[in-house]
Amino acid sequence: MTANLQNPIFTDETKAREWLEARVWPNGPVCPHCGSIGDDVTKLAGKAHRPGLYQCAACREQFTVTVKTVFERSKIPLSKWLAALFLMTASKKGVSAHQVHRSLGISYKSSWFMCHRLREAMRSGGLAPPMGGAGKVVEADETYFGKTEETATVTTREGRPFKSRQIGGVNKRAVLALVERGGNARTFHIARADLNTVHGIMRENIAKETALHTDESRLYNIAKWRFAKHETVKHSADEYVRGDVHTNTVEGYFSIFKRGMKGVYQHCGEKHLHRYLAEFDFRYNTRTALGFNDLMRAEALAGEIKGKRLTYRRPRSIAQSSAH
Repeated sequence: MTANLQNPIFTDETKAREWLEARVWPNGPVCPHCGSIGDDVTKLAGKAHRPGLYQCAACREQFTVTVKTVFERSKIPLSKWLAALFLMTASKKGVSAHQVHRSLGISYKSSWFMCHRLREAMRSGGLAPPMGGAGKVVEADETYFGKTEETATVTTREGRPFKSRQIGGVNKRAVLALVERGGNARTFHIARADLNTVHGIMRENIAKETALHTDESRLYNIAKWRFAKHETVKHSADEYVRGDVHTNTVEGYFSIFKRGMKGVYQHCGEKHLHRYLAEFDFRYNTRTALGFNDLMRAEALAGEIKGKRLTYRRPRSIAQSSAH
């Protein structure tokens, strides 16, 4: 199954709901309110109840498969949600909200918010196990994408903008990427790419037994005291590969990310950058080289919609409490 929009799950609400239930509840319905399963959960049938409605005997709450997921309280048909999900997971460099809007026949505002909800589902969250380990290599590198929304222009004594190449990251959004060779990637949008910030992220996300490969940037100077091995390549001297020492894997990740951001999305507000990074991480971590196809990637995302919410406006109770 691919993102073929003629598939029944993209046109029939019943088939769409059954497909999603099988992925969200692989072992049978689970109450999202109290976690009850088995005989405590009963499907309500009849014309008096909407399709796909369940009742929990333990907490007496009713629910459907979309409750407490990124799909909750959406008025967009579930079949269109699945179509958007397949489009986003099958496109290597992403699919624009305008393309989703044209393909599914919904408003641009709705398609934009749908895409952000799906990116929220792609976000791993929680405490992930450390990357790497004994005998494994993790590559680290940083890049800069777009200008920060609050710029602090650096000037010369005469008041002219400073143009030195040595401060190429000034007023730009910094992104740090950690990529395990033959494994997964994790990216981070950081306010400032300095030694303490970068090393703190590496310490929390990479196992001590790992061999770390970076370029000659001073950001990684203290890494050799933290990890089993720290190898560098000197790009300033046109050295890009020395035996098995290189950062080509993480640079390949950045290539896909920037081609997608510039060629497909074109504009990204800084407050949303972490969600776009989650999207590119998800597709990289479910790539063909790791044994995934389009269907498996879509099923993996469908299983991640649980327990994640992204509302267009804050609930009134939250807005009121923050105003006091």
